[in-house]
Amino acid sequence: MDFSITVSHTAYMFLNTLTPKFYVALTGTSSLISGLILIFEWWYFRKYGTSFIEQVSVSHLRPLLGGVESSSTAGLFSSVNGEAEPRPSVSECKVWRNPLNLFRGAEYNRYTWVTGKEPLTYYDMNLSAQDHQTFFTGDTQQLRPEDAVMQKAWRERNPQARIRAAYQAIEMNHECAAAYVLLAEEEATTITEAERLFKKALSIGGYNRPYLYINLLVYIKRRLAMCARKLGRIKEAVKMMRDLMKEFPLLGMLNIHENLLEALLELQAYADVQAVLAKYDDISLPKSATICYTSALLKARAVSDKFSPEAASRRGLSTAEMNAVEAIHRAVEFNPHVPKYLLEMKSLILPPEHILKRGDSEAVAYAFFHLQHWKRAEGALNLLHCTWEGTFRIIPYPLEKGHLFYPYPGCTETADRELLPSFHEVSVYPKKELPFFILFTAGLCSFTAMLAMLTHQFPELMGVFAKAFFSTLFAPLGFFADKMESFMPSSFWHQLTRI
Repeated sequence: MDFSITVSHTAYMFLNTLTPKFYVALTGTSSLISGLILIFEWWYFRKYGTSFIEQVSVSHLRPLLGGVESSSTAGLFSSVNGEAEPRPSVSECKVWRNPLNLFRGAEYNRYTWVTGKEPLTYYDMNLSAQDHQTFFTGDTQQLRPEDAVMQKAWRERNPQARIRAAYQAIEMNHECAAAYVLLAEEEATTITEAERLFKKALSIGGYNRPYLYINLLVYIKRRLAMCARKLGRIKEAVKMMRDLMKEFPLLGMLNIHENLLEALLELQAYADVQAVLAKYDDISLPKSATICYTSALLKARAVSDKFSPEAASRRGLSTAEMNAVEAIHRAVEFNPHVPKYLLEMKSLILPPEHILKRGDSEAVAYAFFHLQHWKRAEGALNLLHCTWEGTFRIIPYPLEKGHLFYPYPGCTETADRELLPSFHEVSVYPKKELPFFILFTAGLCSFTAMLAMLTHQFPELMGVFAKAFFSTLFAPLGFFADKMESFMPSSFWHQLTRI
């Protein structure tokens, strides 16, 4: 009994020595610390899309505690039929060359001159440099002196250094086609000037090396077709693209058909567009936003001019309207970021040179070139506005199970942040909820700040509450001491208190 009396007396004396200033300092400091943690957690979540505390817990604390993922379920996902299939890991987040990428000198640089912002990231430009090295220089053991200069030129980070290197290569060999390609891409300030340089490169040929000649020829002819498209010679551009696809049918990976689809839509040659889709919108071929949304546009324009949500709710959807809605749902499932750009719910930026399929970068690239075609089809955007959100009711858990496609890849946000400039707010799907620790620190900060304010305003009253709280907190300890004293001999407690 003496021990419990001693504990209670010590706790009572300790609580009586605490002044209201101590409680103000305690709650104020707690509020400050939790507020700083909240700010850091919020910044980290906005920048990297995850909670720092949760990430540290999963990465470092879980292995120490022996928590591991089940190997039987790792790498599996539910298919459309509910069966377990291996999830694609690397290919699902593969970065592709944007088939409609702009010209740096004539288009990207203009944006920089006007706004002072860089539309391309270093990561994106570095990928382009690697592409150019692979396409235009080939094996390093067979390099000519001018080729070595050009290989170094593609790696230069400074645009002026790249242009100087191109001129140096031309001085070494006036028939260095790759140097003219670089000048057309980066130095030419107009599309007309870029076209002239590409024609100069086309007239040169390919160094008597067939594999390089094919790469250069395809690249140059494609860019010449894009120049014709931008200068309004659309029929000429369509013919050049068709000839290129016929001449090199095995280069489908370059997605030249996407350039052709955009040019045909500009001509409003919808029958030709449908013929191209019939060939490339095949289950065995890789999909893209251009394929899926162009297919949806063709079906939507057939019914959109007479479509009315009120009439459809009364009489139901006709077969043609149902086909259009299903095509829109299919397109939205493939890339859910596109509708906000088409409906102008989110501002567009210049598209990057590389895109991630099903990601925000692909959505930006598609909407940048195809928004005008949706606007031209009367009522198509209205039909899209009325129906696109219904897709998310079909696939409520997109990361676990898909409907018409594989489950939505979870790595798109990280890759898109590398491809898109920092001033662009990356679209995230599915929308991430705030992590628990952000909510917890926000609640803790608010609660302690409120306690600090109340203690400062009503010190005596809050002191009484604090004493009552601590007395209640220490009560179980006194109860435990009483129980222990009833089991232990009094001499033991006497010796313990003396110690």
